[in-house]
Amino acid sequence: MHNRSMAICWVFLLALVPLALPAHQQDSSPNTSTAEKQEAGPNLASVNAAVAVAGENELVFGKNANRSVPIASVTKVMTALVVLESGESLDEWLTFHKRHTPAAANAYSRIRIDSQMRRSDVLRIALMSSENFAAYTLARSHPGGFDAFIESMNAKARELGMAGTHFVDPTGLSADNVSTASDLVKLVNAAAAYPEIREYTTTEYFRARFRNPRYSLSFGNTNALVHRDSWGVALSKTGYLSEAGRCLVMISQMNGKKVVTVLLDSLGTRSPMGDAGRIKRWLDTGARGSVAAAARRYERERNASYATAGNNTVSVN
Repeated sequence: MHNRSMAICWVFLLALVPLALPAHQQDSSPNTSTAEKQEAGPNLASVNAAVAVAGENELVFGKNANRSVPIASVTKVMTALVVLESGESLDEWLTFHKRHTPAAANAYSRIRIDSQMRRSDVLRIALMSSENFAAYTLARSHPGGFDAFIESMNAKARELGMAGTHFVDPTGLSADNVSTASDLVKLVNAAAAYPEIREYTTTEYFRARFRNPRYSLSFGNTNALVHRDSWGVALSKTGYLSEAGRCLVMISQMNGKKVVTVLLDSLGTRSPMGDAGRIKRWLDTGARGSVAAAARRYERERNASYATAGNNTVSVN
């Protein structure tokens, strides 16, 4: 009976560990501080980050994970969620009207004014290729119009418990679109319930066909990791603004599990991919890795900037 009780106890304890973590992360001591746990995590170039098992909102690792920062085109994951939850037909042809308000940043697009494309394809290129005119058109075509779409984005954020999140546009061109790394874990988990979002965000290449007039354009995915089978990317979105740095949210295979990775405010185009690799190796082996001195300087500068702006929640890994 004693052995049976011990076996049941071990099964219960193992159920509490969602991911096979490196040995140093399995310290169950209640006296281990948050800072100590973060210092035991991977070294990252990204200034803000979060890692969680897909489908769970509790973090395996966080770095400044509760700090609200600009998220650039990661915004489009929420845009997609609102579009799909609206119930509007994906087969409907949408018209690319001229913007009714100026874009907050460069919004160059190859798409011709007044041409049309099916909502499903508009959503696909907004997600895979981060096409800003496509994201804008999705919001403009929403029941109730553009402003109602933004209201729906913020209402969905509240519903998901994203307390550090606020949206003002559907593209991410505005630096006033802010969120936290931990909030974005919740968003990614919610978005992953939709097969359209999983498919569209991981489409490698797509030839989009328009009408009125009839023409076509080729689009590629902005995340190089979707082209690598070894990563098993199931959902992906990149983003960039000068105020936001390089950003990436992703679900991929790590250590035998599907893992949500959120990386915000990185220096350099490839920095988020490098950080994803460091997280993957850390989960597999416990190796913390290292980042370039330039990335460290960038991190110090960004943390100082956040502190000056009044957001001084800083944890250094």
